[in-house]
Amino acid sequence: MTIADLRRTPAPARPPGAGRDTGIDLVRALCVIGVVVIHALMVGITIDSTGPVFANASEGSAWIVPLSWLLQVMPLFFVIGGFAGRTAYLRMTDQGRSATDFVSARIHRLLLPALYAIAAVGVLLAMLLTSGVPEELVGVAGYRFSQPLWFLGVFLICQVLLPALVAAHERAPWTTIGLLALGAVAVDAARILSGVDAIGFVNLALVWLTLQQLGFFLADGSVTALSRRARAMLAVAAVAALAGTFVLGIHSPDLIANINPPTTALLLVGVAHTMLVSLLQAPLNRWSRSPLGVRLRAFITPRAMTIYLWHMPVLLAMAGLSAAFAMLTGLALPAPGGLAWWATRPLWLAVVFAGVVALARAAAGLEARRPPAPTASHTRLTAATVIGGGGVVLLLAVGTSPFTAGVAVLSMVAAIRLASTRRGDAVAMSVAGQSGSAPWPSRRPGTTDTSTRAIANANTTGNEEDPPPSVATARPARATETAEPVASEIESAEELNPAFPDVEYASVSTVSRG
Repeated sequence: MTIADLRRTPAPARPPGAGRDTGIDLVRALCVIGVVVIHALMVGITIDSTGPVFANASEGSAWIVPLSWLLQVMPLFFVIGGFAGRTAYLRMTDQGRSATDFVSARIHRLLLPALYAIAAVGVLLAMLLTSGVPEELVGVAGYRFSQPLWFLGVFLICQVLLPALVAAHERAPWTTIGLLALGAVAVDAARILSGVDAIGFVNLALVWLTLQQLGFFLADGSVTALSRRARAMLAVAAVAALAGTFVLGIHSPDLIANINPPTTALLLVGVAHTMLVSLLQAPLNRWSRSPLGVRLRAFITPRAMTIYLWHMPVLLAMAGLSAAFAMLTGLALPAPGGLAWWATRPLWLAVVFAGVVALARAAAGLEARRPPAPTASHTRLTAATVIGGGGVVLLLAVGTSPFTAGVAVLSMVAAIRLASTRRGDAVAMSVAGQSGSAPWPSRRPGTTDTSTRAIANANTTGNEEDPPPSVATARPARATETAEPVASEIESAEELNPAFPDVEYASVSTVSRG
């Protein structure tokens, strides 16, 4: 399946009862928080006779196993990404736009924020080297920054293939997800039987594409069409099967370890999470409308990719400052995993989140740029995907350094330009009156206060559906005058987020019989 298949991709019919499911918004916000927490707890800093030592605090530790069962949220990330991506694509086709428009927009919205983050880290690493910091320590910092970027590369591929996979889902949903899942099982079996872990990296595509496909089932109502009992049994069966693979030695009980390379354990986690989310829909919707839930959604939803990209630089800066403080003052740092270390983790996490929030506020404005008019060329989109993804692969393969960061930034700039319409083509389309790919309006996240008011206005009906026009016009004049532009602003802000772009999408309860 290639980008060329997009010209044959039909636009599936919109599901009935489209509306805003604020519970899904809350789940994705909690997933982002979970990623930051688990990465923050992996930071281990000690000082020995040679100087600072930066290590993964979870390696060889028993505490990571139960924590990974709680905080391994990446399967759910891709399920929700499929849920939101499918609906965003259907909404675009409803507006007369094409699959190539969708792919072009996703390339822009994924690579532009990454470009800024990688450029900033490259400059910072260069400054550390010129200031005399040992090259080995700078190399460790660059390697640690690169590790989470696998998500960027994999999600780029998933989004580029999404229109074709949505069409396959509409034609043969069970065959499509079944073939992807069987492929992942076959790769896992080959890895285990051969003892060659490198084989498992084929599942960087198969495992995550399967989970994205599972998100389509959640979006079209197939999951909630099952009875509550059936969904509960599926969740229990997935967890039982997962435990069985641990007992048999097929998979590691550390779910974080099952990411590198991805294993079929993640498919079972994804099934369990999907069923659990559907079963908890009602309380999730209630919690999402609480004051805290509203604030979390308002801040994180338009900044999820920004937070994901920038939380590692925050952690690396804090690790460096902690080591420098210990060396200058002579104070001993607590050994990772010890009682003193755990006692300091609440303060550590508080400082991490303060830094991430501050940086997310500052960086989001830089990244909310007007996307260019999308290209209609399948060849240019293919090249953009290969070149932009190649920049990510470079950083994953050899780590981030001033040089590799520069190469990656140039590749992403080239990819963004390839995904946009050439100036001459845009003029010709405009003259011919065929321009169906007008530039999207500028996206700039609103303030937390503004976004909170927007979501609160959307929730005043006590229903997850948007109010009909007759209800909106019946509101007091002041509310009517302010709600529409503010709601428009939060919609624009949420569309900035490439992983979770939707404001209006099918409620997961639309077709429920449970």
